[in-house]
Amino acid sequence: MGDTGFSAGGATLSWEGALRGELDKIRDAGLLRRLRVLDSPQTTRVRSGGRDLANFSSNDYLGLANHPALKEAAVAEWEKAGFGSGASRLVCGTLAAHERLEEAISGFKRTEASLCFSSGYAAAMGTIPALCSRGDAIILDKLCHACLVDAARLSGARMRVFAHNDTGKLESHLRWARAKHRRVLVVAESVYSMDGDLAPLQEIVDLKERHGAWLFLDEAHGVGVLGAGGRGLAEKTGLEGRIEVQMGTLGKALGAHGAYVTGSRLLREFLINRARSFIYSTAPPAPVAAAAAKAIEILGGTAGALLLKDLWNNIRNLGMALGIPEPASAIVPLIVGTEPAAMEAGEHLLASGFLVPAIRYPTVSRGSARLRITLSAAHSGKDIAGLAEVLKLIAASNPETVQP
Repeated sequence: MGDTGFSAGGATLSWEGALRGELDKIRDAGLLRRLRVLDSPQTTRVRSGGRDLANFSSNDYLGLANHPALKEAAVAEWEKAGFGSGASRLVCGTLAAHERLEEAISGFKRTEASLCFSSGYAAAMGTIPALCSRGDAIILDKLCHACLVDAARLSGARMRVFAHNDTGKLESHLRWARAKHRRVLVVAESVYSMDGDLAPLQEIVDLKERHGAWLFLDEAHGVGVLGAGGRGLAEKTGLEGRIEVQMGTLGKALGAHGAYVTGSRLLREFLINRARSFIYSTAPPAPVAAAAAKAIEILGGTAGALLLKDLWNNIRNLGMALGIPEPASAIVPLIVGTEPAAMEAGEHLLASGFLVPAIRYPTVSRGSARLRITLSAAHSGKDIAGLAEVLKLIAASNPETVQP
């Protein structure tokens, strides 16, 4: 890279020196991350470093990522329309496959209209700043995903955070916001990605209506897991028609790629004109959209109902094997505590043939490093029993730190 440098605190740092110094700090804190390359990615079985592993870290909750019908749909669309879309949606990148997918999402979620984005991060970063700006207020649950927090910061609105699922604190923030700001947006998740617990959605909806606020609900880990036909927590609680904005991903339970925002036709038209991550991004490939639409079709039919049944059987079986209450979702966290202890537990699992990477700060708060177990309909009973056996051994050796 050459010797180009810059000054900091009176000293000149080289480009390489500056980056190395920051990486050393991360390493010294035990937080250095590295990519894990998988030789053969599958939902429940992976090959890494020449070893076969049972995978309990994928968000492919229904095992659809490797479903032959999704592959067939993607290949058929590729043969018809090619792969790259060639432009942003507003220029000439909107293809028939995109329209079919958005109609399928709306039908599945029982909303008027939907709009797809290239990723969940892009959906949040485009939608929240489009809805709120300076003079507005955004109130978020403390455990909201980083994309939701970053989007709220980008918007320029005043931010307030309430303790996780603390509706009393939410109401206090709503009173403050309503008295001082023109628009108020509450942001919550249906299933929280690191804890696997559910939002108290009925109370949140009642509060936002009482105080004249809007609700943005991220169903990323709820769709394909909760509710009739896997439609999510909004459907499960009967609150679909009382939520202004629902976001979801296509790359978790639906096994494809991308994300969507769904709600009213007016919301869709507004986002087409104001969501910068939509306006200024090349449209997703048509084969990807076709695969996602096929996943929605499967989920809405008999095959989807059987997959949901298998998923919940596996969730209950792991809970019983570990002697814990039935998990609320497909995410089962085991809190270890310190980062080194979590890393050691993850390595123990890896040596035993199970891929369950440790989750550390800043993804979770300090002192709450954990093993984040995710279950799929595709897991076998043998793998679940084997995982439970190893986890019980880890817990026995760390009785004061490992807890569900």
